[in-house]
Amino acid sequence: MNTWNLDPAHSQIEFAVKHMMVTTVRGQFRKFSVAVDFDEANPERSTVEAHIDASSIETGMEARDAHLRSADFFDAIVYPELVFRSTHIERDGESYKIEGDLTIRGETRPVTLDAEIGGVVANLQGGRRAGFSASTKISRKAWGLTWNGVLESGGVLVGDEIKISIDVAAVQAAVPVEVAAPKVAVGSAA
Repeated sequence: MNTWNLDPAHSQIEFAVKHMMVTTVRGQFRKFSVAVDFDEANPERSTVEAHIDASSIETGMEARDAHLRSADFFDAIVYPELVFRSTHIERDGESYKIEGDLTIRGETRPVTLDAEIGGVVANLQGGRRAGFSASTKISRKAWGLTWNGVLESGGVLVGDEIKISIDVAAVQAAVPVEVAAPKVAVGSAA
């Protein structure tokens, strides 16, 4: 297998959750690392590990982001990272199911990602680039994220189901090629 390095400029981890039961709040994590050991011939033998900086959450509203970093939600000071480690990958038609362990706030639970390989192409630097996408839905309560507010009209402020969407661009460095030193002619032209 070959390790592919994350291209952070072309990768993102996003989420969506219902707000007040009628609208959707979307956000993303700005800081994360992903290590992909990708076996092109047998993708089922590949592995994925992601580390996400909990404090890098961003929803477009600083007060809400500060609340999400607090002990009510991610408790980012005590639990600075969310971690995903794949445990099994299997083909599902033209796509894949990636089973793995997701750790949030010190709680580790199994999740399954629906994933696709976008393709592999040569990049401009002589190496190769691959694209991957994955998605899943989780119950935030399963990881102890239970804070909520009750609405006067009934219902709750924050939905339980979190939709997660991941797009990763990964780069495999070009294999170094030995270049022979140029031969230098000694002497003068006649």
